[in-house]
Amino acid sequence: MRLDGRHALITGGLGTIGRAIAAAFREAGARVTLLDRPEMEPPESYGWLPADLRDPKAAEGAVGTAGPFDILVNNAALILNKPHEAFTLEEYEEQIRVNSTAAFALARAVAPAMKAQGWGRILNLSSLTLNGQWDGYVPYVASKGALLGLTKGLARELGPHGITVNAIAPGAVVSEAERRVFAGRLEAYEAWVLEHQSLKRRIRPEDVADLAVFLASDRARMISGQNIHVDGGW
Repeated sequence: MRLDGRHALITGGLGTIGRAIAAAFREAGARVTLLDRPEMEPPESYGWLPADLRDPKAAEGAVGTAGPFDILVNNAALILNKPHEAFTLEEYEEQIRVNSTAAFALARAVAPAMKAQGWGRILNLSSLTLNGQWDGYVPYVASKGALLGLTKGLARELGPHGITVNAIAPGAVVSEAERRVFAGRLEAYEAWVLEHQSLKRRIRPEDVADLAVFLASDRARMISGQNIHVDGGW
């Protein structure tokens, strides 16, 4: 499962899962560029593309000039946890914009070069929360549902050009975001997660990264339009 000679762009690249995918891609031989918010500290060992996905049009332009890219991983996401009536309309729209609209914009930016070479990989990070068993994430779940629809639609349109489009649905991954969202109740949360999983150990970022490498490689050349779970058997 080698990625030699491929150039990958990973959004949310400085987050827990983004960093794990970046490391796995580089180990497989890819050149990796990370996209994240401009105010964050650029990484030393990867390419760097500062962009704010709250402005999808500007991000699309930045990606269009920084490429070409052979692989796009739409990993960046906003997530808040509170009852649906506590969300403002602006908060709802912001999560849709970052988690879904930006993915469409960036796919549009990288697709021409992928079409020209007859090869490309687009990976969208969806979510286990689409199973409907999580409270307090209505905007996030809605945005991930839209992202799954985008995956299906793009897979159909880009398939004739040799481009595969798939989604990866991580379960409850040990992450910085998890510690932030569940601060003060992390122990109870972990117990709840393990109760629901078939496999009684926590999912690590590397578990998601391993699947990403496979889907980005030629070994997965006939897999497209899928949403593959890495959830410990929920």
